Amino acid sequence: MTQTTIARPETSALQTAVQGAADRLVELGAAGVQFRVARGEESFVVTSGIAELGTDRPVPEDGRFRISCITKPFVAVVVLQLVAEGKIDLDRTVESYLPGLLPEYGEKITIRNLMQHTSGLYNYMDSFQKPGDRFLRDRYKHYEPKDLIAIAAAKPLEFEPGTKFMYCNTNYFIIGLLIDKVTGRSYREEITERVLRPLDLTETVLPGDDPNIPEPHARGYMEIGGKPVDVTLMNPSEAGCAGEIISTTKDLDTFFSGLFGGKLLAEAQLAEMTTALPPEMIENLPMGIGYGLGIMKLQNDKDLDLWGHGAGIPGYATLAATTRDLHARVQLSFTIGDKDFGHDAEQAVIRGVNTALCF
Repeated sequence: MTQTTIARPETSALQTAVQGAADRLVELGAAGVQFRVARGEESFVVTSGIAELGTDRPVPEDGRFRISCITKPFVAVVVLQLVAEGKIDLDRTVESYLPGLLPEYGEKITIRNLMQHTSGLYNYMDSFQKPGDRFLRDRYKHYEPKDLIAIAAAKPLEFEPGTKFMYCNTNYFIIGLLIDKVTGRSYREEITERVLRPLDLTETVLPGDDPNIPEPHARGYMEIGGKPVDVTLMNPSEAGCAGEIISTTKDLDTFFSGLFGGKLLAEAQLAEMTTALPPEMIENLPMGIGYGLGIMKLQNDKDLDLWGHGAGIPGYATLAATTRDLHARVQLSFTIGDKDFGHDAEQAVIRGVNTALCF
């Protein structure tokens, strides 16, 4: 286990508590953990566990990892910048921008429905769920966005658009095509120009079909056939605009600080982004008590005005959160190890985040 202080040499009570939370996650099944915490003037990183099973290599405190669904806030920033430029109207329909993409119900679903997961679309991921042989067979396969969207388009709506919330990656694949349509450039290019370069996020990449994670990084595992299998390498095109980004806890902190610090969106667009669906609509989102446009409102022990996003992809899981005033911020990344990461471990993640923010 390792521990590194960024801002101050002594170990504070908060840092000791967060280290304990990281160690607890390793006890419950994580191979390796890294926490980055900022509380007022205090900031630090703690790590626990190992970077690779069968070794004693420590988790790199600056390690890269797949941030999966935390890609969505990056995408949402691009869309809301385009709203400010008059290129996208959140309340226009998919059909009006991308005619024929959803032939049965493109006229019913708005861009806002897509961004807040109230479209009712079938989640294409449900048609080829991991773990197991499917992942091993297809881990390097390239997926075209339109083919994945077509899987959903062939299914009936799960509910009438706007009436319910259901987290669905199909929504953001459509948004990727929308960005391409209105700008003439891919969402990867737009995120790079509008987010990564302005904030100098040099450790963040959109890999496309590249299965590798740039060094340094911990390795992630999945239990397949009763044993842990290294799943670090994969073609992330099946996550695409909904979840392909690779980053670090440092860059995630810079991103969310830039977002809530007014460096990416005007006040009106940030207000749109953080206008959340009511808690009674939200189900099956750990800590989630509201969903805005690509970002969650998060429950916590002190009723802080807390926003962020959680994520999971084979081998890696992440949660990033910040108070609106940026006084308390946390980024947690962990790799799955050789144990079943179940309910107790999920609750330990929630307790760890609350320790970091509310201790």
